[in-house]
Amino acid sequence: MNKAYLLQLASYNIWANNKAIGWLREINDTQWEQVATSSFNSVKQTVLHIASAERVWIDFWNNCADPVFLSLDFNGSKEQLLAIWRQSSVGMKDFIDTTKEGDHLKAITFKYPRGGEGQLEFAATVAHVMNHSTYHRGQLVSTLRQVGFTAFSSIDLATYYIMEGR
Repeated sequence: MNKAYLLQLASYNIWANNKAIGWLREINDTQWEQVATSSFNSVKQTVLHIASAERVWIDFWNNCADPVFLSLDFNGSKEQLLAIWRQSSVGMKDFIDTTKEGDHLKAITFKYPRGGEGQLEFAATVAHVMNHSTYHRGQLVSTLRQVGFTAFSSIDLATYYIMEGR
């Protein structure tokens, strides 16, 4: 994987997240909190998981001694969480953009929220977090359907590429 490809993935992630954030601004507080059947028990918890993961990887990439796992203690509003998610998406792309081409093979140490550490090449962590967000955005769609929201548009990578004229 080269830097240009990693930047493409990050740009796609921003685009897809912004689409999802648009959907979330259309639901009410009851739908946001309503119990649903999925990996996470509400739209809010699904979004919190995605935003937390995107945010913590920036900490890992910066070798932060105390990475912040938002999902463990976030108590803010829906708008605050959506702003964190949007900022984290852009922050990931900014980090990738400032990383030197040769540094995509650099080892990144990460921590698991419940303890323990792992290590992967930077490029693999980028691929992981983009795949992770895509996976959970799919769950978000299912959870949103359960709470009555159906005004979706495609957020597939192919759709993104077509819209970008590739």
